[in-house]
Amino acid sequence: MTNYNREELEKRAQDIRINALKAIHAAGSGHPGGSLSCADILTALYFEIMNVDPADPAMAGRDKVVLSKGHAAPALYAALAERGFFDAEEMMSLRKLGSPFQGHPNMHRVPGVEMSTGSLGQGFSAAVGMATVGKIDRNPGRVFVLTGDGELQEGIVWEAAMSAGHRGLDNFFVFVDLNGLQIDGRVNDVKSIHSVCGKFEAFGFETECIDGHNFEEILGAYEKLNKPNRKPKAIICRTHKGQGVSFMTDQAGWHGKAPNDEQFEQALRDLEAGIGAYEPPKGCHPLPTDKTFCGKTIEPEQAKGGAE
Repeated sequence: MTNYNREELEKRAQDIRINALKAIHAAGSGHPGGSLSCADILTALYFEIMNVDPADPAMAGRDKVVLSKGHAAPALYAALAERGFFDAEEMMSLRKLGSPFQGHPNMHRVPGVEMSTGSLGQGFSAAVGMATVGKIDRNPGRVFVLTGDGELQEGIVWEAAMSAGHRGLDNFFVFVDLNGLQIDGRVNDVKSIHSVCGKFEAFGFETECIDGHNFEEILGAYEKLNKPNRKPKAIICRTHKGQGVSFMTDQAGWHGKAPNDEQFEQALRDLEAGIGAYEPPKGCHPLPTDKTFCGKTIEPEQAKGGAE
């Protein structure tokens, strides 16, 4: 780690989760589960890995992140605010008429958003295009795409992954938020995506499978893979949907609904108390981090909810 120690990164991630939930609660709608599961990944990207300048969002040679799972926009907005692209209070207009902070990111209205996303798989494809252009232009900036495991059911993802491998895009990094759930329930029940590592490796990627809530593992995997060898990179991050909030953790029903006032207050208490010591509630799935897992199915016992 170069800029912050683990405790500082955990505090940043906590603030990102809190601001994302505040915005969702204020809007009365949104996607808390997947926003909370990817907060640590975004924290590592914006505060340790990426070369960006909030004072110059269009800086030449910058690194770029594409949130392909665009419904997790509250987490992206909160990460950008935490990094200094705008004040966090601005994002409290989430989903309001006329607000730039809509339910999915808009690259034309929000500083730091590199690609408008929403339809699953399209952000991944656009990111491959951006990395291809970067190679042609000899641009030093890398492209990081954050995708979800439910999104990996989209065929457009694998067409783009084939292109990334074929073109030797070693400036292209995929972070998979593998929380095991999607709007209709368990990912494996809807359409199995395993083996995730095996699939990416078949398309020419180097892969690592890690605990997506552990900064040492996130940054360690990045350092291990960050080398010019004409291979794109995929870091499979095993996560908990709703991480940090007791009643949301590993619950498919929290994919896309806002907490009421009482639930919101409980969520804030959980997040404020849990930094550095959060343990998922009893019965939640473990976080296996070896490539053997990526060919198996370990699903949360509690995640029996369906669509929102």
